[in-house]
Amino acid sequence: MRIAQVAPLFEPVPPELYGGSERVVSHLTEELVRRGHSVTLFASGDSRTRARLYSVVPRSLRLEPAILDPPAFHFVELAHAFARADEFDVIHCHNDYLAFPFAHSCPVPCVHTLHGRMDFPHWSELMAVFSDMHLVSISNDQRRPLSNLDLNWADTIYHGLPESYFRLYPGEGGYLVYFSRIAREKHPEVAIEVARRSGIPLKMAGKVDKTDLSFFTQEIEPLLNHPLIEYLGEIHDAQRPELIGNAMALLFPIDWPEPFGLVMIEAMACGTPVIARPYGSVPEVVDDGVTGFIVSDINEMVDAVEKVGGLDRKHCLRRARDRFSAPVMADRYEQVYQSLIEKGTGYRLGAGRLSHAGMISGRLV
Repeated sequence: MRIAQVAPLFEPVPPELYGGSERVVSHLTEELVRRGHSVTLFASGDSRTRARLYSVVPRSLRLEPAILDPPAFHFVELAHAFARADEFDVIHCHNDYLAFPFAHSCPVPCVHTLHGRMDFPHWSELMAVFSDMHLVSISNDQRRPLSNLDLNWADTIYHGLPESYFRLYPGEGGYLVYFSRIAREKHPEVAIEVARRSGIPLKMAGKVDKTDLSFFTQEIEPLLNHPLIEYLGEIHDAQRPELIGNAMALLFPIDWPEPFGLVMIEAMACGTPVIARPYGSVPEVVDDGVTGFIVSDINEMVDAVEKVGGLDRKHCLRRARDRFSAPVMADRYEQVYQSLIEKGTGYRLGAGRLSHAGMISGRLV
């Protein structure tokens, strides 16, 4: 197949530091190339790929502070990708809703993987208008806020890791690990408290976005002075497996509808169990008592730390490979592509589709 992969521009593909969506696009793109497909990757110019790379910006946007309007460059990227639609059998977009208007006039099938949370009000308004888009969710829980709408879900496809990620580490580093953005909904303070109660060192890695800077400086930074806590900042991609693999367990104390949580499967691919709270995709990703523990509060998380040594790290890795490998992910996407190619575009812009367009929050405008 001739496939276009259209990635976000915030990070290179794959990212060297933080960047979940771009990392997944890379894993999928490289697996599709390995299978012999003709793949064109639309991404930032500092991306690395065996596919043909087409770029509208030389560097990822997070590294260009002078760029004040990132959506503008995403629209430029999409305009270039869809202008070349006749070169592809299918266009696969990872830009959430930004590609929807382009897809309506596209002569070839388009599929959109939604990587973010769907529980914000604007998603209901958007999807009432664009209900004919071919959508892929990254967890079943991600769809839940839009369950009242009749949407065109092609599949739920979990993220997958390349074979090189699956390497068993003994987990003998004697520490716990927290690897995530330092953000309120990720609750790094809970991970710190668990480490303090357990008496086990905690290594913390993750970026601090501008929007989370006050939370970090006011609520988290004062907690980092404890002798058990080591904050590493945002670490390079090459350092991730060793840091996670040598940990006793990954602490994932979120309390928001995380659409997937890539770091959970990265941990399991190293044999490292995950201790997480039951929000978002966690119950779909973690097999409670097998690849980790799903807990409800700090007390249960501390108890789980005491029990985590009893889990079989080899089985943890095997389970991750069976469910969350790049080949498994690519199999599912190939099926979606083939199905859409056989059906054609299927988009309709009639009155039935746009009957909601004049309604914003129930008011006729």
